[in-house]
Amino acid sequence: MTPASMAAAAAGAARTKAEGSRLTPADESSRCPYLVVRNPAAVRDVLQRPSDFSPANALIAVTPLDGPALRVLQGVRFALPPVLASNDTATHAGIRKVVAGFFTPATVAAMEPRIRELAQEAARTAADQLESFGSADLVQAVAAFPPAVVMLELLGLPVQDLPDLKQWGRDSMELFWGWPDESRQLELAHSAAGFYVWIRQLVAESSKSAGRNLFKSLAEHGLSTPEICSLGYFLLIAGQETTTQLISTTLFRLLEGSTPFVWDDAASHAGSNAAVRHVLVSESSVPTWRRVAAQDTNLGDETVAAGTEILLELSGNPITSPASPESPLPPWQTDQNKQATNFSLVFGAGIHRCLGAKLAELEATVIVQETATTLPLIQLHDREPEWIHLLSFQAPRTVSVTKAIR
Repeated sequence: MTPASMAAAAAGAARTKAEGSRLTPADESSRCPYLVVRNPAAVRDVLQRPSDFSPANALIAVTPLDGPALRVLQGVRFALPPVLASNDTATHAGIRKVVAGFFTPATVAAMEPRIRELAQEAARTAADQLESFGSADLVQAVAAFPPAVVMLELLGLPVQDLPDLKQWGRDSMELFWGWPDESRQLELAHSAAGFYVWIRQLVAESSKSAGRNLFKSLAEHGLSTPEICSLGYFLLIAGQETTTQLISTTLFRLLEGSTPFVWDDAASHAGSNAAVRHVLVSESSVPTWRRVAAQDTNLGDETVAAGTEILLELSGNPITSPASPESPLPPWQTDQNKQATNFSLVFGAGIHRCLGAKLAELEATVIVQETATTLPLIQLHDREPEWIHLLSFQAPRTVSVTKAIR
């Protein structure tokens, strides 16, 4: 089964079932190895019951690692003990509190001027490329690097090796959430090993730093070096690469004209935010997430056996969309509390809800707004780009644009 067809079977199997169904058992026709849960109320129920539905499988490789790939990782003492996203022990709350201290509402709000500065600089780079070469890739020009810079600065870590960090992030996503064959898996394992060595060195340097940073704070909390490396490995991916993907999809859909919004709408903060929220609920960069039944339990009227692998659909459900072409008012003029309730499930719920939700939304909104403001007259050059399609991640790899002919 190809990666694309497997992703479609796993993440989209529920769409072929009855609209009101809470659960979608795997069947022979789809070969989906998961119990797919798409009803928003049921998804929220699963996420808010971690003792029944454990996050222990959240970061396990979808495709089991083969011997050659494992040997590469073992050669650098690669270890990913459960620390945050996959931690179902009593240590989770204390660790989460340490990390949350770097993502407080006040801290995130204070980053907006810096985000806007980076967004304007990136948009000018795209404009220069358009002027010099006649085309530009908005993924690389505006979406790729600002989220990485913001994440490192927010965590008190040095801003360095950005191209490598971006490549490591994409490769690790494919290694853990994709379906690479043996040769590709080996290639990705070498990348993951390089990333892990880089993180371990960064952890060692950060522990000696005079300033406040996440890794030093975690060490002071009592975490071991492997535990800090494990947390840092996935946080430095999730904290910036998924935001890059959200921005990329929003830019593409706006320019493609398949959303309720047009490119000119995105030049305002309110319009950009509405477009970002529309993408969050329709095709988030993190459309699914995994859980496993820790014991025999129930979900609604259904019995779920211990050990059942569960795939939660976080976006793509039209019931949760706050915007539609038939809306009598632009979404940003409707009740904000209702809108927030509708799209918030995209970032999870309960004790493992994404700590960077507000930051990701703010970054995407500002970067899309500044791009639309700086580049008002552009059009898609490639309307059918290659997409990243993994079990839990999706986005166009490129958003190639040229000057619009009007």
